[in-house]
Amino acid sequence: MRKLSITHPARSDLTGIRRYTIDRYGRTGADAYDALLKQAIRDVWEDPYRPGSRERPEIGANIRSYHSALSRERAASKIKSPRHFILYFLPHDNEVAISRVLHDSRDLARHIPDDHRERARDFVLKKDRSGGRKR
Repeated sequence: MRKLSITHPARSDLTGIRRYTIDRYGRTGADAYDALLKQAIRDVWEDPYRPGSRERPEIGANIRSYHSALSRERAASKIKSPRHFILYFLPHDNEVAISRVLHDSRDLARHIPDDHRERARDFVLKKDRSGGRKR
């Protein structure tokens, strides 16, 4: 089974989103949005290349994004307009690392930690050196 890592910046993002949502929409709204974000993360974990996910070469090698709106149906969510991207990379074939959870109006490239870009790039380099074989 694939390992899921949620980085410290992503955990901080999720906490901030929760606080904002409670202030703006109450605990019930925050619980509904949490369920949607958890489903989006689960979807990426189960299939990092799932339809709707995108390579983000403008951010870095091996960085991908997935919009939370794509998980509404599976989460049975009544959230009308989800607004967050899940940014992630694969540090190994059997691991998905959630780098950030960012509002879709933000400049995504500006908010990816450099060490996440380096770890993502290192995986691509390892695959290239092994002739494309997965390790």
